[in-house]
Amino acid sequence: MSTDTKQIGLKPYLTPTAVVALSVGSAIGWGSLVVTGGTYLVTGGLMGSVLGLLIGFVMMLMVASHYSFLANRYSGVGGLYNYVKCVFGYDRAFLVAWFLFLIYISIFWANATSIPLFARYFLNRALSFGYLYSIFGYEVYLGEALVTLIVIILVAVLCIKSKKATARCMVILVGIFIIGITICFVTAMAGHGNSGMSMEPAFVPDKNAFQQIFRIAFISPWAFIGFESVSHSAEECHFKQNKLFRILVISLIITTALYIFTILLSVSAYPKSCSSWLDYITHLDSFDGIEGIPAFYAASYYMGDAGIYILMASLLALVLTSLIGMLRATSRLCYAVAQDGILPGRFAKLNNKQIPANTILLIVLMSLPIPFLGRTTISWIVDTTTIGATIIYGFVSVAVFKVAKQEKCRKDYILSAICVAILVLFMAVLLLPGVFSDHTIETETYALLAGWSILGIFFFNSIIRKDHARKFGKAIIVWIALLVFIVLVTLTLASRINDSREDKVMDEIESYMEGTADSEMQAMSREAFLENEKAKLHDANTNSVMVVAGLFVLSLTVLFVNYRSMNKWEKKTAEERDQARDAAFKDPLTGVKSKHAFAVYEGSMETHITDGDMGEFGVIVGDVNGLKRINDTLGHKAGDEYIRSACMMLCEYFKHSPVFRVGGDEFVVILQGHDFNERNEILSAINEKIEGNIGSNNAVISLGTAIYDPGKDESFHEVFKRADGLMYERKQQLKSMGAVTRE
Repeated sequence: MSTDTKQIGLKPYLTPTAVVALSVGSAIGWGSLVVTGGTYLVTGGLMGSVLGLLIGFVMMLMVASHYSFLANRYSGVGGLYNYVKCVFGYDRAFLVAWFLFLIYISIFWANATSIPLFARYFLNRALSFGYLYSIFGYEVYLGEALVTLIVIILVAVLCIKSKKATARCMVILVGIFIIGITICFVTAMAGHGNSGMSMEPAFVPDKNAFQQIFRIAFISPWAFIGFESVSHSAEECHFKQNKLFRILVISLIITTALYIFTILLSVSAYPKSCSSWLDYITHLDSFDGIEGIPAFYAASYYMGDAGIYILMASLLALVLTSLIGMLRATSRLCYAVAQDGILPGRFAKLNNKQIPANTILLIVLMSLPIPFLGRTTISWIVDTTTIGATIIYGFVSVAVFKVAKQEKCRKDYILSAICVAILVLFMAVLLLPGVFSDHTIETETYALLAGWSILGIFFFNSIIRKDHARKFGKAIIVWIALLVFIVLVTLTLASRINDSREDKVMDEIESYMEGTADSEMQAMSREAFLENEKAKLHDANTNSVMVVAGLFVLSLTVLFVNYRSMNKWEKKTAEERDQARDAAFKDPLTGVKSKHAFAVYEGSMETHITDGDMGEFGVIVGDVNGLKRINDTLGHKAGDEYIRSACMMLCEYFKHSPVFRVGGDEFVVILQGHDFNERNEILSAINEKIEGNIGSNNAVISLGTAIYDPGKDESFHEVFKRADGLMYERKQQLKSMGAVTRE
């Protein structure tokens, strides 16, 4: 498991078949046979579940086209993180990576902690030894926790040791559960006609049919999340990216078909003690073992033990493929963000088999406590995938919307606009308080989302502090949007807590009225009892307000700290920019303006002359006499001092005009203002000084002066050229007076 420091990049090896297996295997896990058969049917009924999933399928087809659109334009590892980085920049990319990581690792943990459930359902609780404690009613056993850890480690070893072996395992395992579920479904449908059992009702009675359909549609991203995870391995695909859409469509068709097969299988048979499949599904808690899982009961009913064994093998394959697929996807995501400095550099390295082993080990390390947290806690984390999937699919749609608009791709532009509108609606339904009165999303999930979002703001601050490349912290609107998200999630959490408290108070009032309340409560007078219940509601509301306000203030404080960190970097960047500009515009030897500064100044003056709004000015071209002799006889240090003394003379006489050093011994002065108006007196004085320096060690400079003539000069260069010519004439004159020239 050692890593090689030589970075040679991910190598292509995945075939289209392997990518289909990775996509399907990542999207389908424990929940497809266990959760789907119960939760979906209770929420939407048979037709509501099927139609809701089909709506989700159509949505995912649009999302698949978006991934294909972006994959063909932005190559590289990291999937959506990479796409958003290229389209919107690093801040939004970080936000995407933050939620993607939560989604992928949640699914990984969910399937890892389903292994004890597998043993409880099918192995007569063979691993339930070494009782430790209970968390939210779920008993945690040492045996189950250790076996879960062993499975996680074995999957990690497989993913680290061989890419090709991992891909082959995925293909085989996906083939097992596709064949297994299909066989059980076909057998059940063939025998259902003689079973005497009905698949009625189509919808859950006493509930609006359209509501049932759309509730399933709203949570359908949970059913498909992971199908896009292959985009994180784009560099490892051994085919052109223009084939990606076709591969994703095949994956979605298989995934949707298997979900529908499972739903239909689950309602095809039910125990004799139940009047209908709905009666059975709504009372699952009263059944143990195989009877507690509708799909398995149906397989057993139509195929006997063979059906149970087939579905057991299928379920085990589902769990393993999800573990492998999510571990690969999460490790490639971490590898991509590490390359941009979000994670330490060691996670951007590959081992000698071009596998990001360090990121796989990081995920395993983070997963070590998970088997000891209990299944109930993990189920809350998994619920975050419903909202998280809506967020990331929204990001991919917005990215396509922007790029398609720029490239004038009308079809993709319209499709992405539709998808964005639908996902915004989904998010509103999931976040606005009171919409899901049946608590489709658990209350604790909102607390986890708020906590994860706040943790993301803290983590982002650590990134800004070490961001010497100035890649992050340029889109404050992103963090304002995240603050709004935290507030909405917290408000929903507060609303759910209040609802729970209100239900409890109503139950207590009903018990009091019926005389079944506990003795202490029953002994209270009617007025005292009602006042006590009112106080409970008031306390609950107060606590909710304090929680919302506290989280808001905390988030706002961290955002302010982040803003200060970003502002600090901006000021430092501005200072460095100013220093670089000053260095480029300042001659290091003399301290006057440089040759580069003269070129910029010249360009500006050329523009003014061309525009006809140039004021009066003059140009003095100066050349230091005798520099070569001083360098040859006294050395370059003395020559530098000689240049500095010549420059000081120019600055002394031309105090109101810019002085430029444009060569080793060449200077230019742009006469302006007072110096221009008094040029004759100043030139007379400096030339007298220069002539007096002949024969001494003081500087001698040949000066040529030309005045801008608006009626004659069409460019700055013409003025400069005249001054330069006059400088050479002056050099000859000074030579005749005994001055030493460079010759």
